This record gives sequence, structure tokens and C-alpha cells, in this order.
Amino acid sequence: MSIEIVPLAETDIPGAVECVQKAFEDDPYFCWAFDDPSQFNKQRNAASLAAHFQYGLNCGCPISVAKVTRASSETKTNREIRLPPGSVVGVGWWYSPKAASTTQTWSVWAQEWILSFRQLLNNIRFFGRGGLNIRRYWIWKQVQHEAHISLWDDPRGYHFCNVLGVSSEVRGMGVGKKLMESVMDLADQEGMPCYLESSKGYPNVQIYEKMGFHLVKEIECADGPDVCKIYCMIRYPTFKI
Repeated sequence: MSIEIVPLAETDIPGAVECVQKAFEDDPYFCWAFDDPSQFNKQRNAASLAAHFQYGLNCGCPISVAKVTRASSETKTNREIRLPPGSVVGVGWWYSPKAASTTQTWSVWAQEWILSFRQLLNNIRFFGRGGLNIRRYWIWKQVQHEAHISLWDDPRGYHFCNVLGVSSEVRGMGVGKKLMESVMDLADQEGMPCYLESSKGYPNVQIYEKMGFHLVKEIECADGPDVCKIYCMIRYPTFKI
């Protein structure tokens, strides 16, 4: 199977949305935040993801997708895989480092308001937030904010991996690593650290450790007896001679 890593284009957004939805359907945080499956609206969720991808593009975030470049079929774990060319099979979304002393630019501020307006329209269009537990969402945001305050001690900021999703059809083929490498290589050249969070301990923590990340903190998002654990990891730059 031939797969290439390319920057996200606007025409790739529908494929990226579908890829992320499939990749995260069993994610512990997703299941915790969307705690009532009977209320989940896949179309509303897709509209929200599309709005976020558009925001990322407009803000110049480093977002890459893995795409099948030719029709192919192969056997993997006794299953035949057939993916048409152009299929998005992986997504890697990063935020670039932002120094602690840097103020938010007007353009990013404007894009945040546009994103909020789009989400408001989605709420009207789909009669709500598609099953997202708003209380749990804000619990997560607060816990994440506190973690960043305690862990982000480099005043230059961090390359922050916001989303890494790989389709089940191509897992184990190194697609996730390829989506990470371009930014990790840049971070090494700059001498900058990288940061990520994962709510799936196994096998994700071990996979990221092989990429040079270190587990630095485990945080918990608790809503009564329901708890979602999140693993915070940092990768320090590797200086190559």
C-alpha cells in the first residue's frame, strides 16, 4: 500500500473528519465526554470537527493527513484491505509553540470567534451539541489547563500534538509515526520540546515512548464516580550531530 503524508487541504476535511471519528470511537475520553450513546449525533459531531479543522487551517496550524496514493489491496491479519486512492487514513494536528509572554494575535482571536459562531449555528441546525456532556467537557478543560500550568515550564512553549488519529485498516504500518516525524524533526532542529495527551494508556503510552516521549503526569477528569485518566507526555529535543 502506498501512503503519503501531505498538508491538510480544505478538500481533505471530510475525509479527515471521517478518519478521526473512526479512530476515536473507542477512545476513553470520547466515551466519557459522550457518555450517553443514545444521544450521540454523528452528523453533529462531524460538523463540529469540520469547523475545528477549518479553524486550524485558517490559523496556520501544522495539520497533516496520510492519504492512499493508488488503488491497492493487501492482506493484513487475515483481512483484505481495499482503499481507493485519495482516502484519508491518518490525521496529525499540532499547535506550534507559543511563548508564555506572547499575546494572542488579532487573526487568531477573530478565528476563535468565527469558530464559536459556526458551533452556534451547528447547535441550531442539529438542535443541540449532539450528545456532548457539557459539564464533563468543562471539567476536562479545567483539568487540562491546570496540567499545562504545572508541566509547561519552558517559556518558549511546546509543539503540542492536538490530534493523532489513524484508521484501523492501516494501524501497525507506521502511519502514526510518519505523521509525527515532520514536527518532531522540526522540534529537534529548533531545540524545542513536544507535548501530547492520550486517554488510552495501552498501547499508546508505549508507542509514544518509542518515539522519545516520556510520561510526566497522569491526570484524572472526574464526574462523580466516572473518571477518565489522561496521560501527559513530553518529548525533549534530540540533538543530532
